Amino acid sequence: MLRIAGVTLPDESSIAYGLTKVYGIGWSRAHKMLSDLKIEKGKRVKDLDEDEIKKIIEYVEARYKIEGNLREEITSNIVRLKEVGSYRGIRHIRNLPVRGQRTRSNARVKRGKRRTVGALSKEAWSKLDQLSQQKKK
Repeated sequence: MLRIAGVTLPDESSIAYGLTKVYGIGWSRAHKMLSDLKIEKGKRVKDLDEDEIKKIIEYVEARYKIEGNLREEITSNIVRLKEVGSYRGIRHIRNLPVRGQRTRSNARVKRGKRRTVGALSKEAWSKLDQLSQQKKK
């Protein structure tokens, strides 16, 4: 069982895939790391020996910001953009897409569920009809 930065890598997976479970390491970084360390990419995590595990851990700690440190840096960058009042910071504040995507027809994930303005939903109309019928009686 291999742990890197508090993340346990699955024993049955290949080392290339297992490394992607660590926040800040994707496919390209994992493959580059394994080729630099001369470790077979298809090797399973459980099949690694102690020497290879030490190499991987030292390599990651020396070269990359991962997990908590990376999340902290990203958060501080966003806070800085907000404080400066840059365009990107304002987009973060307003909870809109930051990188130039259109918002008229898309951006549902960022903007949230649709809220109908100026019109009533079918349920609201049916409730109004029921209330008006009750008042007539």
